Amino acid sequence: PTLTRLVDVLTEHAEENAQIIPVSVFWGQSPDSESSPWKLLFADSWAVTGRLRRLLSILILGRKTRVQFSAPINLRELIEHNKGHERTVRMAQRILRVHFRNLKTAVIGPDLSHRRNLVKGLVNMPLVRQAILDEAEREKITPEKAKAQALRYGNEIASDYTYTAIRFLEVVLSWFWNKIYDGIKVNNIEGVQKVAQGYEVIYVPCHRSHIDYLLLSYLLFKNGLTPPHIAAGINLNMPVIGSLLRRGGAFFMRRTFKGNPLYTSVFNEYLHTLFTKGFPVEYFVEGGRSRTGRMLQPKTGMLAITLRSFLRSSRMPIVFVPVYIGYERVLEGRTYLGELRGASKKKESIFDIFKVVGALKQRFGQVAVNFGEPIKLAEFLDSEQPDWRSQELGPNYKPAWLNETTNRLGERVAQHLNEAAAINPVNLVALALLSTTRLALDEQAMARQLDLYLALLRKVPYSPHTTLPEGDGLALIKHVKDMHLLSEQSDALGKILYLDEQNAVLMTYYRNNVLHIFALPALLASFFQSSSRMSREQILRYTRALYPYLQSELFIRWSLDELDAVVDQWLDAFVEQGLLRFENDVYLRPAPSSRQFVLLTLLSKSIAQTLQRFYMAISLLLNSGQNSISAEELEDLCTVMAQRLSILHGLNAPEFFDKSLFRHFIQTLLEQDVLRRDEAGKLSYHPLLGELAEGAAKRVLPAEIRLSIRQVALHRSEEAADQPVVPEETH
Repeated sequence: PTLTRLVDVLTEHAEENAQIIPVSVFWGQSPDSESSPWKLLFADSWAVTGRLRRLLSILILGRKTRVQFSAPINLRELIEHNKGHERTVRMAQRILRVHFRNLKTAVIGPDLSHRRNLVKGLVNMPLVRQAILDEAEREKITPEKAKAQALRYGNEIASDYTYTAIRFLEVVLSWFWNKIYDGIKVNNIEGVQKVAQGYEVIYVPCHRSHIDYLLLSYLLFKNGLTPPHIAAGINLNMPVIGSLLRRGGAFFMRRTFKGNPLYTSVFNEYLHTLFTKGFPVEYFVEGGRSRTGRMLQPKTGMLAITLRSFLRSSRMPIVFVPVYIGYERVLEGRTYLGELRGASKKKESIFDIFKVVGALKQRFGQVAVNFGEPIKLAEFLDSEQPDWRSQELGPNYKPAWLNETTNRLGERVAQHLNEAAAINPVNLVALALLSTTRLALDEQAMARQLDLYLALLRKVPYSPHTTLPEGDGLALIKHVKDMHLLSEQSDALGKILYLDEQNAVLMTYYRNNVLHIFALPALLASFFQSSSRMSREQILRYTRALYPYLQSELFIRWSLDELDAVVDQWLDAFVEQGLLRFENDVYLRPAPSSRQFVLLTLLSKSIAQTLQRFYMAISLLLNSGQNSISAEELEDLCTVMAQRLSILHGLNAPEFFDKSLFRHFIQTLLEQDVLRRDEAGKLSYHPLLGELAEGAAKRVLPAEIRLSIRQVALHRSEEAADQPVVPEETH
């Protein structure tokens, strides 16, 4: 109104003139200049703020107020363009808007937030508009109400990316990392810097800790790459913390989309907009954090959304960048310990931050962040569906092959993540000690075992992206002792290193981080626990029989076509290290009393529990008989049996009876056509399964373990047979 009146007066009085002097007021310094995290938090940003926040900004930053007067705008010059009254006013307003925006960009950085504009745009996209109409019809409400609901969903989901928040997090996290970790090692980031130019980058890290979110964004920002928009569970949208995460790039998603097609449509459209506009994105294919240290089976929901978005518009090529984050001590370790022992998962709370503060007194060692081999989506589709570009995909972009292709993409991502593993001293010490009967080793014997692991991995590298720790076995032991993860006892013969009960369970987590790397050599070593000699053909035959199940569970990188050549490499490495001898076309193990046989035995034990689980499931199935048990019933039986065996044999590893591992093994047996389901859902098996399983088990499991498993399985079957049949109630 004031501007309108000024234009009116100047139009009526040609001799008059007026100048508008733009005045900008900023609270706080430029984010790049401010070092105080609290002042950064309340400094000016692009976000629309309320009166309370503005008052707090004045109270906290009053002494750092910046008032800037700019060059005047001559209104008479605008009027003399003879554009008419309304256009002159709009021209003046536009000049002021552009001026203030450019000045604000120069002072506090660019406006990286797209939320205010994007959310309104989402509800006008064709697929969302249709979902709004469908929602209105389904819920018997007006389209306006359905649209308002879609807007609420959009605001619940969308991030509110601000440069100020990124700088705040950088300042706070720089202090935090230095306080809690001895260093952060970053490997292979150069490849990301190259591929980031011209591609829509989707970072797919493994998920071990809530710290993952912050660590990756921090490292990308420090290395000159744009921090990504991060998919976070709605459980993290807590007061204060949720707002800060949202401003740092987090967008929030519900645990399930089932039964809410409008929410699904808004979420899918939001991601499609991020992808097509080239915003880097980050999400975790495992879904939640791994409590066991293993790579979890991929949850393919986000991958499917990404794939459908790409099929809808492939103008911006997409590349997946796997990121392996390896901790020597994970921040939530004690929490995971409780959950592994059966405690229920606790809901996230803002008060969890005080637990983090309490943890600052502990030593957490180093963190390694390894960037793996990128996966270009177009190239992946070319190999899986060569004619995908020319196919008719329908209005929802859901071709018949979508689910199968998405599952294979998830497996590929998981394999590439495991290829980028950062092997650290804690991983190797855990692998060695958990392979012993009493969780204890003489210090010199442990040093030799660690030196063997390192020598084997240097001879047969798992992947070009895998990294090894520096130093020899004794140096690794010292490092882990300094972190208070090892207990020590001395006698006249030297030092004995052992794990107390609490650390024994915790160390299974760190062993599992690298189990996929040692699975194949451990399997080969297992063959020589019961056999003193084997030919190459025998080794390959049993390896081919067992490998698909290990590969499926642990996401091992080698295909069956590559397997023979890799086995030969490992056998050569065994011979070089004295673990085997090769004479007259036969591989011979060392004398049982020799040091080399002890090394070979410890190596074999690292995969023993996995092989025991396989044998257990098959024993229960065989005892149950053909077409008499469903996959779900077998899964439950396996879990109960594993719990009993862990008590009988003193196994201090709760993951031994993890139901999801049995479920996946049964699913792999079905995929390999070893098992089949009948119409009633009952399982049938190949007639030779018993003979084949027993033959393989004799090669890799000690006789007493096989006997114990068979006894427990037989006892369980007899119990089931003795159960009285309860007649169904009639109503």
